Amino acid sequence: MTHFMGTFTGKLDRKGRVSVPAAFRAALERLGTQDIILRSSHRDTCVEAWPQPIFETMAAGLEQLDVFSDNLDDLSLSLFAGAYPLRPDGEGRVVLPEDLIAHAGLTEAVTFLGAGRAFQLWEPEAARQRVELARQRARDRALTVPATAGGRT
Repeated sequence: MTHFMGTFTGKLDRKGRVSVPAAFRAALERLGTQDIILRSSHRDTCVEAWPQPIFETMAAGLEQLDVFSDNLDDLSLSLFAGAYPLRPDGEGRVVLPEDLIAHAGLTEAVTFLGAGRAFQLWEPEAARQRVELARQRARDRALTVPATAGGRT
């Protein structure tokens, strides 16, 4: 599986454009797509960026829920109402919608955090704090990566 790894900081221009890091564009290419879905995270003050095929696979799980249930309504609106399908231009840039810029508190700089199957866009200081919090919580809970089928982690 292709993973988005690393931390990169770029500039957000006055038109709301930001360049997707080359390493993340290469990961998208390995997945056979250039298309990403940007959405407001419902957990953090960041923007999530999902490769379209992975987003579609994740969203397919909604089909297991009762079509008239509150759970389906809540999850569907959380996933789709603020989602934007985008494709970086020839220079690797995307235009961030204003509501996503506001949600993440983005100004002149954007920090991209690799998050495995997806990546996130953060205000730089908030990104630093979130990574530190994640590391601290992992240490406090003694989290480890589960063993794979081959028995190695």
